[in-house]
Amino acid sequence: MSSQSKFETSPEALPSYLHQDDLGPWGNYLRQVDRVAPYLGAQSRWIETLKRPKRILIVDVPIELDNGTVAHFEGYRVQHNVSRGPGKGGVRYHQDVTLSEVMALSAWMSVKNAAVNVPYGGAKGGIRVDPRKLSRGELERVTRRYTSEIGIIIGPNTDIPAPDVNTNEQIMAWMMDTYSMNQGQTATGVVTGKPITLGGSLGRREATGRGVFVVGCEAARRTGLSIEGARVAVQGFGNVGGIAARLFQEAGAKIVAVQDHTGTLHKSTGIDAGALLEHVAKTGGVGGFREADAIANDDFWSIESDFLVPAALENQITANNAPNIRTKIIVEGANGPTTTAADDILHDKGILVIPDVVANAGGVTVSYFEWVQDFSSFFWTEDEINERLERVMREAFAAVWQVADEQKVSVRTAAFIVACKRILMAREMRGLYP
Repeated sequence: MSSQSKFETSPEALPSYLHQDDLGPWGNYLRQVDRVAPYLGAQSRWIETLKRPKRILIVDVPIELDNGTVAHFEGYRVQHNVSRGPGKGGVRYHQDVTLSEVMALSAWMSVKNAAVNVPYGGAKGGIRVDPRKLSRGELERVTRRYTSEIGIIIGPNTDIPAPDVNTNEQIMAWMMDTYSMNQGQTATGVVTGKPITLGGSLGRREATGRGVFVVGCEAARRTGLSIEGARVAVQGFGNVGGIAARLFQEAGAKIVAVQDHTGTLHKSTGIDAGALLEHVAKTGGVGGFREADAIANDDFWSIESDFLVPAALENQITANNAPNIRTKIIVEGANGPTTTAADDILHDKGILVIPDVVANAGGVTVSYFEWVQDFSSFFWTEDEINERLERVMREAFAAVWQVADEQKVSVRTAAFIVACKRILMAREMRGLYP
């Protein structure tokens, strides 16, 4: 049995609807929690809280397709922990979404929100659907039906969805409108990542990529690596990887490799991030970009770089490709892109990994700003938002780095130490009711 499928834990720690031999991403999360357990001190008596989502909702999402037939899709909303505040986390549309994946993503949101100290718990949602196969009308109907089905557990003070893989401002607008119509009043704070005209925040679209860049720079500063002339490889060139690449380039770095679902590009002298972003906007992917060389997808991981930014999906860096990676710093733009087995390999190779729960927390940080602005009906300038974002990210990184240094552990374990202590302290202080 592989280390990624077999999970050694007490049977009572596993929900009955998951199989011991194939836990998927949830198993990866549980292994991370077990690694942090020895460092939790008095809070360790509450650790089982972290291994059980508070609430799981599975819904049927039926819609009428344009051809008159009725299609059914499976939807999820998982609230992992709300001890520190309302649930917060995105909604992804993908044909391979599973309950295990959404559970893990909701748990990582709990850790992420606590790591950067925003007053949220963790939640996540998803629909098993390939949005590329739906018309705009079908996509709207799926979104509205899903929102109506999960409406019983979401709300501005209970659980606030946001964009994730294959969802965007328009999806959030439909979600907000559906929830508002069902409530009989406009509730802008029910989702974040909305269009500016509907209470969205300036800076939200670029926030996750900007956060990746900020913590990358902080890691470089603390390890003596210069951004000027640094080589950067980016997997995923959407709202996270593309923005991070552009910011790294503007700071003097070279984008030497890019990969997404349409192909892999390489250019040792540097790929023009701005031109590639325009190409992706027109074509939907990096494939076919003529100003760089197309290479085999597997070769992406062995390209020599100073920064590697995995900004696509989870479980991309595994025990199979980790031995081939030649970089100095990995900055995780995606959620859960590195398996625990790969983490160990990267550690042995001396590669510094800045974990997702810190590196990509820029999105939820500005989502928090958006939520605050919606409640106050007073909106900040983009410069104010970016300044506050960078301050939050730097302070969070500094706190995690200090723990990593003091405890002689990886940055990921340090982030979990900081976050899990905050979550479990809140659980302990609140107590059990009734």
